Amino acid sequence: MEDISLHILDIALNSIDAGATWIFIQIDEDHRNNSLRVTITDNGRGMTKEEMERLLDPFFTTKGKKTGLGVSLLAQSAREADGQIEVESTPGRGTRVVATFVLNHIDRKPLGDIVSTLGALIAGAPHLDIDFVYRIDDRQYRFSTRPIRDELDDVPLNHPEIWYLIREEISEGIKSLRKGGKDG
Repeated sequence: MEDISLHILDIALNSIDAGATWIFIQIDEDHRNNSLRVTITDNGRGMTKEEMERLLDPFFTTKGKKTGLGVSLLAQSAREADGQIEVESTPGRGTRVVATFVLNHIDRKPLGDIVSTLGALIAGAPHLDIDFVYRIDDRQYRFSTRPIRDELDDVPLNHPEIWYLIREEISEGIKSLRKGGKDG
């Protein structure tokens, strides 16, 4: 994968396949400590101890496909940038994946288009509750689909006008954060 946002999308799609109704995505850029941390948490079916032991095997999957490259590719990308991956999972409760990278490592993949990643998740799974936090040092941007869904009643989040407004909100929030804007 060419960038971290595609890894995030892949792990989130795994969460959806595992029956998740809620996904939390957090990105932390810590310039003082030269680290980038990506956390994806879900409330899906979780994994057994046996599944966890085989998780980084690219030929293992819990979905009946022939390969399960998502977590193993994320782990490889993290290791290439002197980082690591940690996975916690409890059957019936969900999974948490945390990948860390050295922020300025020459082999760290770029973050990529996180707006399109979130947009794809919302458009493809409008029933899903997504909480997103992006932190850069002491500033942060937060976005959640739940309040929007509650306000819209029966209008789906992937309705073209709603989806466009959501993408614009996320895009502007991230731009403001990157320019040094305050908490959002």
